Amino acid sequence: MRAILILLLRIVVSLALLYLALRGINFAAIGERLSQINIGWIVLAVGITLFQIFIGALRWREISALCGAPLTDLQAFRYNMIGAFFNQTLPSSIGGDAVRLWLIGRTGAGWRAASYSILTDRAVGFIALALIIVASLPWSYGMIADDKGRLALVLVDAAALAAGVGFLTIGYLPAAWMKAWWPTRHVYACSVIARKVILGRTTAAKIAVLSLSIHVLAVVIAWCAVRSIAAPAAFEQLFLLTPPIMLITMLPISIAGWGVREATMMVAFGYAGLAPADGTVVSILFGAVYFIVGGMGGLVWILSAEKGAGSLTVPATVEE
Repeated sequence: MRAILILLLRIVVSLALLYLALRGINFAAIGERLSQINIGWIVLAVGITLFQIFIGALRWREISALCGAPLTDLQAFRYNMIGAFFNQTLPSSIGGDAVRLWLIGRTGAGWRAASYSILTDRAVGFIALALIIVASLPWSYGMIADDKGRLALVLVDAAALAAGVGFLTIGYLPAAWMKAWWPTRHVYACSVIARKVILGRTTAAKIAVLSLSIHVLAVVIAWCAVRSIAAPAAFEQLFLLTPPIMLITMLPISIAGWGVREATMMVAFGYAGLAPADGTVVSILFGAVYFIVGGMGGLVWILSAEKGAGSLTVPATVEE
């Protein structure tokens, strides 16, 4: 009953945010934009999204190896594709992560190693996104003329940076303290692994390039959506706007980011002096691209050997 209530709440939040994003929009303008879609750009965006998922698989493979849950490139890519499908069908991206955890746990690595690999991968991606946002702050701050928009951007940057630094700092705290309590023990272990991944002599450069590539590809996907409707938004503007939008969309309060992404992108486009309606259309197309790729992931899941190997039951706790 609790899971059903949470799902219903996220559906309501998604619908409410979509309503707020669309209520002041000129639907005639949206219809005109959508009628002019260049399908070629959408096809290109789908291809780039598949490449982005593959790059993500390469990063996850590196992290999983340090967690004691080794994966091949093909395994990591397949599991990421399946995760992309469940991201679209289960509440927020947590659903996809839970399925990836189940898949890697069944390889024999154990649930603890599987959980660490997923949590650390998420944390590394978050930290990389936070650093990109902070590094681009001087330019994004100058692009936004509205004082409220500037304040919101600074607050998002500060919160993201504080969360990232705070997570890494946990790994430097006395192990005896952190291992005394079950939750902190596992957070501490993930923090230590993340520090090794980010600062490791053999992994630092590779992880940095992969993480940067993943986030830059998200900007390219948004740019393809912009080009598909010939909206007057430059790549440089999207490079400054997209990372903060992606950060906010990571909040697990909606279904696959729907509603949160549209409302945020509409506001961001308005603050940057662009048409809010274009931001809404671009966000819808951006979400549609990931939905299409998620459908491809569904085919991977249907054809996978793991589907018939047993019921999809993810453990509620991590083994000791």
